[in-house]
Amino acid sequence: MHRSTEELQAFLDHIGNAPSDAGPVEMIVLRPSENERETAESGELDPKAGLVGDNWAQRGEPRPDTQLTLMNSRVLDAVAASRDRWPLAGDQILIDLDLSKDNLPAGTRLRIGEAIIEITAIPHTGCAKFADRFGSEGLRFVNVGEGRERRFRGAYARVVEAGGFSVGDKVTRI
Repeated sequence: MHRSTEELQAFLDHIGNAPSDAGPVEMIVLRPSENERETAESGELDPKAGLVGDNWAQRGEPRPDTQLTLMNSRVLDAVAASRDRWPLAGDQILIDLDLSKDNLPAGTRLRIGEAIIEITAIPHTGCAKFADRFGSEGLRFVNVGEGRERRFRGAYARVVEAGGFSVGDKVTRI
C-alpha cells in the first residue's frame, strides 16, 4: 500500500510533535545481507562494526560516518502504512525522536542504552528501493522540501562508545 501526498501530509502535525530531547527505541532492524531484514529486541553497538550482526561492515570500504541509520518512527508510520512494513525502510534504529537538522545538527551525541552515538553530516536520502516499497509520493515526502530539511528520511550516525541497547530504551541527547 502506498499513501498519497495528501494522506502523507495529514501526518505532519503528528510528526512535528515527536520528542526533541529523548524518545524511545521503537524497533531494531538488522540487515544480515542485502534485502534481508531481521528485527531484534536488543542490539550491541560497536565503534568498528556499527550494529553487531548488521552487514554495514561487509559493504566494501565502509565509511564510519554511515555506520548507523536512524529514522523517526512517526515518519515511517506515515509512509509504511503499517508497523510490519517498517523493516523495509532499511534503517537499523527506529526511534520516536525529532531528527531534524535544527534539533540534532551534525556532531550531536545521543545516549542509546549503554552506547553513545553521534549524528554525522552525511545526508541520508531515499533511493529507488524506498520508492518501490513506499511509492514515489512517499519518496518525495521524505526527500523534498520540508521532508529533507526535517530529515524525514532519517539520519546517519556513528558509534562513539560501545554498548548494548534494547527496544524501549530512551535515546537521549547528551
